[in-house]
Amino acid sequence: MAGLTDEIEPLKQAALADLKAAPDLAALEQIKGAWIGAHGKFTALMKQLGTLPKEEKPAAGKAVNAAKIELEAALAERRAQLELEAALPTEPTDFTLPGRRRTLGRLHPLTQVTEDIVRSFRKIGFAVADGPEVEDEYHCFDALNTPADHPARDTQDTFYVQGGTDSKLLLRTHTSSVQIRVMEKQPPPVRIIVPGRVYRRDNADATHNPTFQQVEGLYVDKGVTAADLKGTVEFVFKELMGDDVKIRFRPHYFSYTEPSFEIDFTSAMVKKMGKDWLEIAGCGMVHPQVFENVGYDPEVWTGWAFGFGIERIAMIRYGINDIRLFYENDVRFLRQF
Repeated sequence: MAGLTDEIEPLKQAALADLKAAPDLAALEQIKGAWIGAHGKFTALMKQLGTLPKEEKPAAGKAVNAAKIELEAALAERRAQLELEAALPTEPTDFTLPGRRRTLGRLHPLTQVTEDIVRSFRKIGFAVADGPEVEDEYHCFDALNTPADHPARDTQDTFYVQGGTDSKLLLRTHTSSVQIRVMEKQPPPVRIIVPGRVYRRDNADATHNPTFQQVEGLYVDKGVTAADLKGTVEFVFKELMGDDVKIRFRPHYFSYTEPSFEIDFTSAMVKKMGKDWLEIAGCGMVHPQVFENVGYDPEVWTGWAFGFGIERIAMIRYGINDIRLFYENDVRFLRQF
């Protein structure tokens, strides 16, 4: 019994070493047969139990069975490792490629329009910028040359929140606050668009909502003129709404641009709505005071900015007459896009 027991551990260790070293599944099956197969070395050792005296068989059998269980566990572990390695690609794989399975769900119509807007601006060299939705009065109003008595700063127009220290905190009323943050951090030239959610106390009718999506464009460089602004506006809106779009500028007033304009456009879609022209955006040349507020020399740099609501574009494009439909999460509505 002592001789048989002494053989168990060395054989087990040798078998374990062979199993762990198996280079592939085929080699693993051969090693399995050589050790614990019908004619394997460890199987032969188990057959010797029958030659032992009756009183020695229980202890020897227990030791052999424990070793066999350990070998079978090692065999299963190595097989799982080799099966995983066999399933891995042998060459580099681009995991960003579309999969074979159809994507579940679909993009929200506002997301679709936003991506189209970003795509159009990227074609002409604009980068996408982002900023906080909870803003302070300086970046939302003061730095944009908005006077303290301007109606937009009243609580009936703007959502103020608690927690401010040196300056009141509020939910931004436009993404123009991001242009200030960008210009504070980088010298000109600047060419950015800023899509994002904004907030205003306005739900008077089906075309207004307390929260909506807006995109602003800002271009600052030497020699920038209103002609550059008009050309950019025409390019973007033709990309979004079709080649038959026509644009016109009307004089207007914004505290952060001078001169300022409202942008109207017309197209076949506008005609179907029973209108000749539709106001779509506000724009203008950046006010010199805004440049001074961010440390730009207005004698050297000029620029323009314009902004418009993404919902307005989506409503015209898809023939939707109620802005609230975008936010009701009604799948019957969303499945149409």
